[in-house]
Formats: sequence, structure tokens, C-alpha cells
Amino acid sequence: MSAQQELTKVRVSMMNAVHDLALLVARDEGLFRREGLDVEIVTTPGTAQVDADRQAMQEGIFDRTMESLYNDGGVDQYRMCEWGVMKRTVEAVSSGQRPAKIVALGAAMSKMAIVAAPDSAIYEPEALKDVPVAVSPFNGSHFTTLKMLEGFVDKQHIVITNAGTMEERLEAIRDGRVAAGNFMEPWISVAQKQGFRIIMECHSTRSEAAGDQLDGPTLAAMFRAQAAASGLINQNPAKYAHYLLDEAKGLLEPGELQTWRLLYGPPTAYTRERFEYTYQWMLGYPGLVEPGATYESVVDNRAWQ
Repeated sequence: MSAQQELTKVRVSMMNAVHDLALLVARDEGLFRREGLDVEIVTTPGTAQVDADRQAMQEGIFDRTMESLYNDGGVDQYRMCEWGVMKRTVEAVSSGQRPAKIVALGAAMSKMAIVAAPDSAIYEPEALKDVPVAVSPFNGSHFTTLKMLEGFVDKQHIVITNAGTMEERLEAIRDGRVAAGNFMEPWISVAQKQGFRIIMECHSTRSEAAGDQLDGPTLAAMFRAQAAASGLINQNPAKYAHYLLDEAKGLLEPGELQTWRLLYGPPTAYTRERFEYTYQWMLGYPGLVEPGATYESVVDNRAWQ
């Protein structure tokens, strides 16, 4: 990039470090600037932070902090779990919200884990039949709980409940108010450190969403920077552990975060096959997503055109 070339300004949101780590690394390692971008990252409360803003846990998804910020034009682009982005892009127009399109399958392959108390009688996924699992409704912990358990429990016997933020739901398990909960890093490592039992875990991919104001070349430059950041993280995840440790606020010491769980990859186009599979799976659960959406109405791979 020429020294005289003006940087393209983009405002993006982030909530939880594990999901947005490629974004943070791309900014702090100068990878966005190398692509000609001036990316401002607007931090909104997520469930991973100690003492998180309660607005992040509103039952109505468009009343939550990040969604409200995007709807009011405060950011141009955001990423969440694949299913959460699907729900928000499908339902935005009918809910009177600012429209967005899925513009990529994202960089973060975030680990999610179902955790039980140290002295629990739960040792296997089958024991969670008809047992409420604490999640963030319509976020990654909700959808990955369904995904993980449906291989062991008939879907009509999978039960989820809202027990607050990661910190709050860990306390709810400890106190016996819920039997299990779904967590991401750094809270899986916090749970392990405190002796909680991991029942099962899996990776889940983010999706990237954007309004029409962001053109294809700008998105392509953003995704190239995140791809480069993903490579840096995979090569040396410990170097970037501090972003996650900051969220735990003293509950983990350096070296206690299980960095082997961190996995990132280059953003890719969101294919028709992926859309059809994911959307039909969501329609199989009452209330997960509105019917009637199409690939053309939800997805725009303009970064690859």
C-alpha cells in the first residue's frame, strides 16, 4: 500500500475474545493496515466477561447490546456463531431491524464444552436426558448443546435453560441450581482448574455478517487479514492468551489457559450446501428460526466475486 493511500475505515463489533481473536490479532499485528484498512473494533458485552452487562442476556435477541448497536448503525459488520447469525439475518427484516447478509464462514473454530459439577452423578451425555443445561439462548452455547446432545438423546428430551453469564452459570452448577452448563474459553479452563467435570466438547464455526454498505473488496481485505491472523494464532496461541485471560479477571494465571483448544482458519465463502443444511437443521427445532428464507435472501458472497 502506498504511504499516501487513505485507509478505508470500517467499524466492527466484538463480544467474546475467543470468537473474535483473529479480529484482535489482525488489528494489533497491523494486518488490517497492511490491507489498506483502518478497522475500529467496538467492544460490546458478551457472556464471557466477569460482571458482563445484563443487556447481553436479554431474551429478545434484537434487544441485546451488539444487535442494538448494529441496528442503530454503530458498526458495519459483526460475527457470531453460525446459527446465531443465521437467525439474525433471516429474522431482521420481519422484526423491523437493519438488514444484514451472511458474507462468510468465519475464522474462529471456537471450542464449546458441556460441564457438570465435580461431585455430579453425570458422567456421560445420556445422563443429560431431560436435564436442563445452562446456555445463552440463541447463541453458540445454545446451538452447540443441541448439536452435541442430539447424538445421544432424542431431541424432545434435550432441555436448555438460561442461568446467566459464563461466571453465573458456573456458580449455578456449583450451587446445584442447574446440573450442567455449556462454556467456551477461558471458562472451560476455569472450570477445569476448579475441578468441574467436562462431559463433552466440540468446535463450532463463526459466521460473518455485514450490511450492504460494506463492498466486496473491503470485505475481501478484512478476510485476508483475518486469515493471516489465524495463521499467527495457530503457530503460537500462547502469545495471544492474554486476550482471554483478561476476560477471566484473575481466575486464571498465565499458563493455565488450555491454549491447545484455540483453533482458527481462513474465512471462506458461505456455500449454498452449507446454508441448506444449517437452515433445515434449525427449522427442525421449534422457535430456532423463521421459515421461508432462501439462500439468495440471506447470503451474499461478494468478497469472493
